[in-house]
Amino acid sequence: MMVIVVSNAPPRLRGRLAVWLLEIRAGVYVGRYSRRVRERIWEQVEGGIDQGDAVMCWAAPTDQGFDFVTVGRNRRMPMDFDGLKLVNFTPQDGDRQSRSGK
Repeated sequence: MMVIVVSNAPPRLRGRLAVWLLEIRAGVYVGRYSRRVRERIWEQVEGGIDQGDAVMCWAAPTDQGFDFVTVGRNRRMPMDFDGLKLVNFTPQDGDRQSRSGK
C-alpha cells in the first residue's frame, strides 16, 4: 500500500494523481501498486509539484515496516539515524525568535 499527501499542489497534478489513486480526503491519495509504478507516479509528483510539497509513504521490508520520500519546501525533512528514517522538524524563523526571547 502507498499513500501520497500533497499540499498546495496544482490542479493538474491533483487530477493526474486521481487517475491512478483514490483521493480519500483533500490531498490524500492511496493505492496499491508495484515498485515500478510507484516510482513512475512519484516522478509525476516531482515534476508537477511547483510551489507545493508532497510526501509518499509505502510498506517496505525495513525495521520500521515502511519507507517515505518528500519533495518541495517543507518544515519536515527525512533524515537517516543509524538505519532508521526519522523526521527532522525545522522551526520557522518566527518560532526561533519567540523561543529565544528576542
